[in-house]
Amino acid sequence: MNWRRLWALCRKESFQIVRDPSSILIAFILPVALLFILGYAVNLDSAHIRLGLLNQDGGAAAQSLAATFHGSPSFEVKPVKSRAELDAMLAHGKIRGAVIIANDFSRNWQRRSGAIQLLTDGAEPNTANFVAAYAQGVWLQWQQAEADEHGQAPPPAIVVEQRLWFNPSAESPNFLVPGTIAIVMTIVGALLSSLVVAREWERGTMEALLSTPVSRAELLLSKILPYYVLGIAAMLLCLLVAVFVMQVPFRGPLWLLWLMSSLFLANALGMGLFLSTVMRTQFDAAQAALTAGYLPALMLSGFVFEIASMPTPLQWLTRILPARYFASTLQTLFQAGVIPSLLWFNAGSLIALGAFWLGQTVRKTRRTLD
Repeated sequence: MNWRRLWALCRKESFQIVRDPSSILIAFILPVALLFILGYAVNLDSAHIRLGLLNQDGGAAAQSLAATFHGSPSFEVKPVKSRAELDAMLAHGKIRGAVIIANDFSRNWQRRSGAIQLLTDGAEPNTANFVAAYAQGVWLQWQQAEADEHGQAPPPAIVVEQRLWFNPSAESPNFLVPGTIAIVMTIVGALLSSLVVAREWERGTMEALLSTPVSRAELLLSKILPYYVLGIAAMLLCLLVAVFVMQVPFRGPLWLLWLMSSLFLANALGMGLFLSTVMRTQFDAAQAALTAGYLPALMLSGFVFEIASMPTPLQWLTRILPARYFASTLQTLFQAGVIPSLLWFNAGSLIALGAFWLGQTVRKTRRTLD
């Protein structure tokens, strides 16, 4: 290993990065754009759900219940005048659920036997579950208020105090943004490194490099180190945007974030260099990096879809995806801080997968033209 020669190669690669606008675009503009798009567009919270309300009873109890639904922050209530109008709005997607208060509700409620009918749009099961849960909450809230007002019910024997650990505000961006950073870093690391060796072959400069005394280790390190620095800079930019712009709390130590990011970049850069070495054209290498890196990371990392809910073969497939362990690590550091057992497992998995990808890159890199 000649350190002077390695330094010269790293400087040469750094100059290529600075002179290539696409590298700066991928490293700094693309992460911020994707962070905002995925961080704000993907939202698991359901607030202000459009709810139709058909009140067929003019009694005091029915009017009070209708007012409670109107006052709920979870619903955007749209009063309707007939069942036909309600069915039409539900069929056309103008509302996601409907509450029907029958014309004998107030009379039945005086005998403590009142009931309401709830309809939900099952075409979107997740939203339908939200509608059912929120409507039940409004119904129970109204019953408790009626009982308190008339002194009809004793205080409950059991009081449930709900506490949400790690994400007390129950805001989905606090969970989704760290996972989004893992997806962004997958794209940045794999896509940038997938172009470097292929670019040398396309420009005809690889023959010049191979005619020099540069060793295989020096050649690979000169391709990895500059893009590692670029990847860490992109990670720092994502962290600043997430914390100071998107208001996502970060509870872990920065040194641990740097360490886990370095382990993940070893995987992303190793995979990108492997594809670049095998493909030898920038277009093919970039397409392969997006297909092998971005899509599996988005769908199978647990970023949006729960891994435990996937079929067993897919659950086993996720074990070979570095993004799974990095997304879990980021969500832990952002929301919970340091959980040693989980972080050690993720670190060991990233080390094993990184050794595999870097080993494959070393095996495929030869000082020959064929």
